[in-house]
Amino acid sequence: MAKLQSDQLQQLKDIFTRFDMDSDGSLTQLELAALLRSLGLNPKGDQIHVLLANMDSDGNGMIEFDELVNAILPDMDEEVLINQDQLMEVFRTFDRDGNGHITAAELAGQMAKMNRPLTYRELTDMMREADANGDGVISFNEFASILGKSAADFLGLTVA
Repeated sequence: MAKLQSDQLQQLKDIFTRFDMDSDGSLTQLELAALLRSLGLNPKGDQIHVLLANMDSDGNGMIEFDELVNAILPDMDEEVLINQDQLMEVFRTFDRDGNGHITAAELAGQMAKMNRPLTYRELTDMMREADANGDGVISFNEFASILGKSAADFLGLTVA
């Protein structure tokens, strides 16, 4: 397996930084779980614990960026990083005002533009399914979690 290209490494660093909520340079078990969900994976608690233990080479209970790279490098598939960029592009087409969230109105409007108008029930069902934290809007991570499942299926990874 060839080394990651510098742009791929930067993409991975950007993803890592986005999920390092407290900006301490490491991911906790919860932050790692959020990162994996953004890639369309939905690991169970025991799977996260095993992953963390396997990746945590210094044994401090957290994942630093180099540990993430070392864990991913042997199995690195460009599709994961490309998928993240593609998802962001699609997300931006729905996020009409560019505020980082998709509202029900933005979702309905974009679906109508795609000749897929939604009934009120379909719209509320889609929002309910995608809005994992219940704040009434769809964040990129929630969007990626829903749409990323097909990419995970392609890669042969387990999704919920």
